[in-house]
Amino acid sequence: MQLDINGQVQSIDVEPNMPLLWAIREVVGLTGTKYGCGVAQCGACTVYLNGEPVRSCSIPVSAVGKAKITTIEALSKNNTHPVQQAWVALDVPQCGYCQSGQIMAAAALLKRNSKPTDTDIDNAMGNLCRCGTYQKIRDGIYVASGQKKLADVLAQ
Repeated sequence: MQLDINGQVQSIDVEPNMPLLWAIREVVGLTGTKYGCGVAQCGACTVYLNGEPVRSCSIPVSAVGKAKITTIEALSKNNTHPVQQAWVALDVPQCGYCQSGQIMAAAALLKRNSKPTDTDIDNAMGNLCRCGTYQKIRDGIYVASGQKKLADVLAQ
């Protein structure tokens, strides 16, 4: 079976029902995508299929076909994506476990809607954060979109 992951075709020998998450992490060795719940509820495993965010823990590799898979490792070079920069500047993560999925979901939101409202963010960001950094995540999205200045958020 072949998977196009981050612009490189990977030939893998796995069972067709293996979740995409495990193929990415355990077979290909890209560990930025995390396992959280295994039932597509928490979002820690968020990757893009043809540019759309999906929960990789619930998609069998056989369902991927020729879709292009993008993981957190390929979101940008050297963490230069505006969402990644905002996350670092605002020190968004606490434990950090969910953050690759949060970043992938936030980047997908900003690609679709460059100036989201609170409602847009609420509707797009269904990922769970056990540490409860939701306000920092929201602030990070606003900083990355240019709707808030970093200095103003840090001054709050």
